[in-house]
Amino acid sequence: MPDDERLEALRDHFEQILTVHDQLTEQLETAQERRRSLQEQLDRTKRENAALKSSSLYIATVEDVIDDEVVVKQHGNNQEVLTDVSPQLLDRLEAGDRVAVNDSFGIQQILDAETDARAQSMEIEESPAVGYEDIGGIDEQVREVREAVEQPLAQPELFEEVGIDPPSGVLLYGPPGTGKTMLAKAVANQTDATFIKMAGSELVRKFIGEGSRLVRDLFEMAREREPAIIFIDEIDAIAAKRTESKTSGDAEVQRTMMQLLSEMDGFEPRGEVRIIAATNRFDMLDSAILRPGRFDRLIEVPEPDGDGRQQIFRIHTRGMSVGDDVDFEALAEETEGYSGAEVESVATEAGMFAIRDDRTDIRMVDFENAIEKIEDDGSDVISSAGYFYQ
Repeated sequence: MPDDERLEALRDHFEQILTVHDQLTEQLETAQERRRSLQEQLDRTKRENAALKSSSLYIATVEDVIDDEVVVKQHGNNQEVLTDVSPQLLDRLEAGDRVAVNDSFGIQQILDAETDARAQSMEIEESPAVGYEDIGGIDEQVREVREAVEQPLAQPELFEEVGIDPPSGVLLYGPPGTGKTMLAKAVANQTDATFIKMAGSELVRKFIGEGSRLVRDLFEMAREREPAIIFIDEIDAIAAKRTESKTSGDAEVQRTMMQLLSEMDGFEPRGEVRIIAATNRFDMLDSAILRPGRFDRLIEVPEPDGDGRQQIFRIHTRGMSVGDDVDFEALAEETEGYSGAEVESVATEAGMFAIRDDRTDIRMVDFENAIEKIEDDGSDVISSAGYFYQ
């Protein structure tokens, strides 16, 4: 066979070999993937089989440690048992620890402290995107909150030198939409402390003792992760004035409030835990929660005045294309009685009017139309909550 024909035949044969190689490689990868899948199933089956063969463990609490023996109380039946414990666990055991025991009440492992998962979910992991520069019209209130909450965490030595304890709690009260919650968000943004946020209604539970247990777990979690800040929004949901009501619901709410009072100013030291609360129903709060030692600062957050409204307009329009004819001073006068939230609503509505006219710049007429629309929609109940403070 001539050399060129032999070369062409070898080339064809080589291409066939490559094709077979690719096919075999693909089959090998498929077989390896199948093997991994079967191995995972085998491991899972082995674990399940081992779990079925092993006996269940029971939850118990260590009541006392006596030499090399331990008194444990099993949860559920409250049976107390004196049992031996291995030397490896004995040095780590203390009264009050949660442990897992077998059928013979032998301690198998030490468990973490019991904390309600609902309490853990209330911790804020990411700082809110709100700073003090985003809050307008309440400069004095911002200063007081920073003095009472932020400064003691950042400069504790100042209070030690002066010889005073920092304020233990701050209560923000005022009409809706005046910036109470935004103020708490700004504190969370500015401090490195653990921030725990909840609404008062979240502490109201159906079954007896659940609400007070949740409050206890929240403060315990805060003490474990101090410095910490606890923010309770709408605190009037659990801290309303106590009445002679005999219903089980009201009784449970009062039990939850009494647990809160105890945690705020009880026998156990609170540590580096600061409390901020907010409400727009100051008149409903029980006098016991307002006394010094629980809330040392009662800060009223009022509706913004003319200068405050002008400042709020500038804050909420700094990212907008505002026309040269926009007069913020005139807008502040036209929106007398508006809260900060309502001023923000005016700015948003003005932008909507500009978009409706296919414009990217917002003019004075847009703001005027926005104010007229809000009032026509019935939003002229501006400061309707103000009667609470008259």
